[in-house]
Amino acid sequence: MRKCLRVSLGQHSLAGAHPINQDFHGALLPSGNLLASKGIAVALADGISSSAVSHLASETAVRSFLEDYYATSEAWTVRRAAQRVLDATNSWLHGQTMRSDARFDKDRGYVCTFSALVLKGRDLHMIHVGDSRIYRLHPNSLEQLTEDHRTESYLARALGAGPHVELDYRTWEAAVGDIYVLATDGAYGSLSAARIHQAIGRDSADLDGAAAWLVEQARAAGSDDDATLQLLRIEELPEDDALQAQQRREGLSLPPALRPRMDFDGFTIVRELQVSARSHVHLAIDNDSGRQVVLKTPAVDMRQDSGYLDSFVLEEWVARRVDSPHVIEAWPGERRRAYLYVAMEYIEGQTLAQWMTDHPRPQLDAVRDIVEQLALGLQALHRRDMLHCDLRPENVMIDRNGTVKLIDLANVHIAGLAEAARGREQAMPRGTLQYLAPECLLGREAGPQADLFSLAAITYQLLCGQLPYGLAAARIRRLQDLRTLRYVPLRHRRPELPPWLDSVLGKALSPTPAKRQEEVSEFAYDLRAPGRQFQLVARPPLIERDPVLFWKCLSLVLAVTVLVLVFWRNRGG
Repeated sequence: MRKCLRVSLGQHSLAGAHPINQDFHGALLPSGNLLASKGIAVALADGISSSAVSHLASETAVRSFLEDYYATSEAWTVRRAAQRVLDATNSWLHGQTMRSDARFDKDRGYVCTFSALVLKGRDLHMIHVGDSRIYRLHPNSLEQLTEDHRTESYLARALGAGPHVELDYRTWEAAVGDIYVLATDGAYGSLSAARIHQAIGRDSADLDGAAAWLVEQARAAGSDDDATLQLLRIEELPEDDALQAQQRREGLSLPPALRPRMDFDGFTIVRELQVSARSHVHLAIDNDSGRQVVLKTPAVDMRQDSGYLDSFVLEEWVARRVDSPHVIEAWPGERRRAYLYVAMEYIEGQTLAQWMTDHPRPQLDAVRDIVEQLALGLQALHRRDMLHCDLRPENVMIDRNGTVKLIDLANVHIAGLAEAARGREQAMPRGTLQYLAPECLLGREAGPQADLFSLAAITYQLLCGQLPYGLAAARIRRLQDLRTLRYVPLRHRRPELPPWLDSVLGKALSPTPAKRQEEVSEFAYDLRAPGRQFQLVARPPLIERDPVLFWKCLSLVLAVTVLVLVFWRNRGG
């Protein structure tokens, strides 16, 4: 039986000497796919005593985090999701302050501290600002994991204190049996490892009771401030496959060999489109809607590869979450399935590889149009923390209307899901070696600039039919191999194209990601409207612009020189 993420939680809050408890706390322990993709979240916030509305800030911070974090894209990392949610919360709180009398005295505004733990997969993620605290309990000590953002008598950093907020973020691997404590300043003044162990030892199954007892002990020790405390104990962790893609295919049978006119799971098979070592692709008709769809089934040789089958089902998952006319769509049906397959839209047209065969020396404007549409498709993926990772001419379709679409999403890297499945290494980089960025070939973490490199390589190939580094880029395995890369200027192959193209392409094809354009959209813009830095290119020497003419001129000069020398020699004789 597969292990899943399981915790025990206890929490308690007690108002201080004033009538309103300015602390607020909460937790969300989802189940099913949400548990695998987003994890478990525990959070608390502490208002400031000088503000009469600070309790509203605390409640807003915790409620919005727990609600909005789980509404963010499953493809986002915890850090990105938390930052986006808390940025929005901070802007709202600061806006409320600026619209009230407190705009002249921020200590009376919508301000609070915030601390949260998110347990996703086998990793813990900490998000923190202010002076509430998070501890890890050890047998004989209490380890403070957060830093107090307090300077003497006031908070140096807090939610709502300014238009922007700087959050502390940390992540580390969780362990079964670990106990974490989240507490506001009214509760942690008298905390110690011995006292927490004593509280839990009273009834190890009743963590709510332990939290209440610890808060009462803080009050007995003289604390008159609001006191809130949460206890989180990790009972069970999932296997490294925290994504649990296997669950998405459990109960589904491997499909039979498909044949024309065959009735298959509510579809009628029309014909075979493509057969490869990894998958079989067929055109089919949806019997309910009459719509043409493409069905992809795993190849026979791959049916025992559980890792491949787990990733196989993600292609349709990705397509359902990316809304762009330049990315292939998933079949919109929700019919229950009996077999393992991927159903996608049917695109009537040709691959970019075929287009290149039909247009060996295209005009620059035609290439720009294709590249700009590809950039829009890649942007749609990048906005969801996804990388295509297998951009090549065979994975791009141009339909009958000229719309360019990214297809084959089987190798898409999904940051949020990869975060949950940390530790699953690949022996070889995914994608096609000739188009992969050097950092991917070196096994390094890739970002959007990796897709940019592939896009630039395709752009170069569209213009001249060759790859910018030949086959040398595909042989990179070590850092020193980068020295063997020699960019072949485009002007050597198509001298009629503008010289600045090599500057734009050379930047996007740099072996160093930081030296490339920051976004694919920037690269597409540079192809359309190159900046001054690209246009101030020294005119290439004649030997590069026209080698034949150069050698003809040199031969003529040498011939004239020889004739002159012979003439003067004969005259002198």
